[in-house]
Amino acid sequence: MAEIKNYTLNFGPQHPAAHGVLRMVLELDGEVVQRADPHVGLLHRATEKLAEHKTFIQSLPYMDRLDYVSMMCNEHAYCLAIEKLLGIEAPVRAQYIRVLFSEITRLLNHLMWLGSHGNDCGSSTILIYTFREREDLFDMYEAASGARMHAAYFRPGGVYRDLPDAMPQYQASKVRGASVAAARNRSRQGSLLDFIDDFAQRFPKLLDEYETLLTDNRIWKQRTVGIGVVSPERALNLGLTGPMLRGSGVAWDLRKKQPYEVYDRVDFDIPVGKNGDSYDRYLVRMAEMREANRIIRQCVDWLRANPGPVIVENHKVAPPRREAMKTNMEELIHHFKLFSEGMHVPEGEAYAAIEHPKGEYGIYLISDGANKPYRMKIRPPGFVHLSAMDELARGHMLADVVAIMGTLDVVFGEIDR
Repeated sequence: MAEIKNYTLNFGPQHPAAHGVLRMVLELDGEVVQRADPHVGLLHRATEKLAEHKTFIQSLPYMDRLDYVSMMCNEHAYCLAIEKLLGIEAPVRAQYIRVLFSEITRLLNHLMWLGSHGNDCGSSTILIYTFREREDLFDMYEAASGARMHAAYFRPGGVYRDLPDAMPQYQASKVRGASVAAARNRSRQGSLLDFIDDFAQRFPKLLDEYETLLTDNRIWKQRTVGIGVVSPERALNLGLTGPMLRGSGVAWDLRKKQPYEVYDRVDFDIPVGKNGDSYDRYLVRMAEMREANRIIRQCVDWLRANPGPVIVENHKVAPPRREAMKTNMEELIHHFKLFSEGMHVPEGEAYAAIEHPKGEYGIYLISDGANKPYRMKIRPPGFVHLSAMDELARGHMLADVVAIMGTLDVVFGEIDR
């Protein structure tokens, strides 16, 4: 009798649950996964190589496009690495604004993760819920930077500009009458900080809605409980970080253990799981959104009470104020030199890591004293997490591969770089 052999199946490259351009070769025995082999590089955009041919400021917008769900967090690590090489520190108000927007970005990321992971496992409702809140968060991005996604708002030495005193208003139209426009503008009467504060007060109740949909949902638990289990020891050995590590019960968070900016001045907790499965990682991310909301409220209160500069006064690093540039020849020269030639960063090397929504995101820069990096290396959390896919998926059913991909929270911009 002929021997029955395992057969291989291509999962992707354009699979809707692959969360990007991933080709995964699955070796199956019936419907049980024997081996999972991720093939990456299909989205490769050579960001690290491009950075060697661009000035430090010109490379900044590339950061937004790496993990295109956590835009400002990518910028954050890049700016911290440059500041480490320059030996400068952003003004305190800029640091609070950075922390505020890093946590807004954490909400953006986790809402995208929750909606798409829920959708992958069969709940299209949750995707519609989470995208409703993402619209408000994108409005915050747009008010501060002018762009809804690729903000380029964080700059070496601070942030591009201070937070605006007014929010854009909806106008009445043929589709939406004056009463609808007025209702939508209710939270937009004040400044951006007022709008963020209003959102932060509403958000916990919205999180409760998501929990009602999923947390005790029988189907959701069947799809996630006991799926993709990682022990604390294996999580550390595999190099997992962020919710993937904390879901296994390891309370490691760079915001607490190696504080940067003003994270040591705000009050928040590190949520951890017990079982290290997909369900625990879901619970950890839900709790993280509540903690991020706490940090946002504390930053809003501080920023309201403490005006001040939002970028360093060193015009070799940061451009002069626009009115000064228009009226002062010396400032005009500074502006022209900075945007044409760029800043010269002292020789040396620096690694700056942040607690990105997905895990530890690091930028390693080597400078030879020129106006461009000699080398740049990005340490993305998603690449490390995807490398654990074979171990996580082995012995599970084909349908569980989708749930495991979702729980990894991967985005291919940062994996393929």
